[in-house]
Amino acid sequence: MLLSRVTDADAHDLARTRAEAVSANVTAKGGRVLLTENSSEALDEVAWVYADGSLIDGNVPPGVVERVEALADSGRSQTAFVDDYLLYSRRVPVDGHNVMVIVRVDLTPYETSEQRSLALSLILGGLAILLAGGVAYLVVRRALRVVHEMAALADDWGHHEPGRRFGLGVPRDEFGELGRTLDNLLERVDNALADERRLTDEIAHELRTPLTVLRGEAQLAQLSGEGVAPEAVLSEVDRLNAAITTILRAARARTEAGTRCDLRSAARRAIAGRAVEVVFPAKAEVAVEADVAVSLLSPLLDNGLRHARSRVWITARNQGEAIVLDVLDDGPGFDPAEVDRVFEAGVTGGDGYGLGLPVVRRIAASAGVEVRAIADGRGHVEVTLPAAQAAT
Repeated sequence: MLLSRVTDADAHDLARTRAEAVSANVTAKGGRVLLTENSSEALDEVAWVYADGSLIDGNVPPGVVERVEALADSGRSQTAFVDDYLLYSRRVPVDGHNVMVIVRVDLTPYETSEQRSLALSLILGGLAILLAGGVAYLVVRRALRVVHEMAALADDWGHHEPGRRFGLGVPRDEFGELGRTLDNLLERVDNALADERRLTDEIAHELRTPLTVLRGEAQLAQLSGEGVAPEAVLSEVDRLNAAITTILRAARARTEAGTRCDLRSAARRAIAGRAVEVVFPAKAEVAVEADVAVSLLSPLLDNGLRHARSRVWITARNQGEAIVLDVLDDGPGFDPAEVDRVFEAGVTGGDGYGLGLPVVRRIAASAGVEVRAIADGRGHVEVTLPAAQAAT
C-alpha cells in the first residue's frame, strides 16, 4: 500500500509538471489561441492542447481519443485512467476561450518499480524473519541450556546431596523463580528423607525392647532347660504387634473432613484396665479418629505409669475451638533442659519398654494435633486436639 501511494503520487506530480510546462506556452493572439513555442514530437505524443473544443497541438493516439475529448469538454481539471496510462486535464485561463491541456503519463515504469520494490521487500522481510528466528533459536537454546543444567544439578543433589541449594535469593527473573522452585523441591526431598530416617529410628527404638525380652526369655529357657512361659511370649508379641500397628498408622494417618470421636470413650479404650484417673467434662468430642486418639494416648499413659510414684490421671478442658488434654503423673517430671528433646527417638528417662514419645509426636503431626512436654515438677504432657464442629 505504501509503495502504491508513493508511485501514484510520483505519477500525478509528473502529470502536473507536464501540464504546467505546456500551459506556460499557451497564449491568445488576434483572437486565436497559440503556443509560443513548438513542442517536440515526443511531447506531442503525451501532451495535447484543446481550444474551444478543437485540438490545436499534439497527436492523440486513436485508443484514447474519446477519453481525451471528454476531458477537454469537461472544462475542469481532473484525472482519469486508461489502460496503463494516467490522463490529466488542466484548464488554462485565457480570456474568451476554453483552453484545456491534457497530458498522458505511462504507468508501466511505476508499476514495474513497485513490483520490484515489493519483491525486494518480501525478500528482505523473509531474510529478516530467518535472521530473527535464528537469533531467537540461539537465545532460547542458551536459556534452556541453563534450565537443563539447573534441572540436572537439582536431580543430582536430590540423590547425593539433598542439603545443597541454589540460594539465588529474591527472584528477579524466570531463572530466579526456577531456582526458588527447585530449592523448595529439594527441601521437600530432604524433609522426606529425614522423615524416613526418623521413622526407621522410631521403629528400631520401639521394637528393640520387646525383642530383647523375647531373646532373654529364650536364652533363660535354654540355660535352665525349662520351656518358655507362653504368657510372656504372647505378651511381648502383642506388644510388638501394637508397636508396628501404631507406627504404621502414624505414618499413614490423614485427617479427613467430618472426622470426630468421643474423647471419653477413646480414653477408656486407651486406659484398658490401667490404674488411671479420668477427669473430663460432660461432653468432649474431637475432630480425630478414635483409633488415632487411642494410639496417641496409650504411649503417654505407658510413659506416665513407668515414671509415676503412685498416681496417673488425665484431665480435659475446653479452650476455644480446641480441647486440651493433660496427661499427668506424680513422678519426677521432665528436666527443663531436656523438655524440647523428649520426643526424639532414643531419649528416655527410664528403662521401660513399649511405645515411646517419638511415636506420639508422629501421630500428633499426622492428625493435626499439638503435643508438648511441660517441666513443672511432675510428669505433664499437654495435648491440644481440634474440637469437633457442631453438626448442621
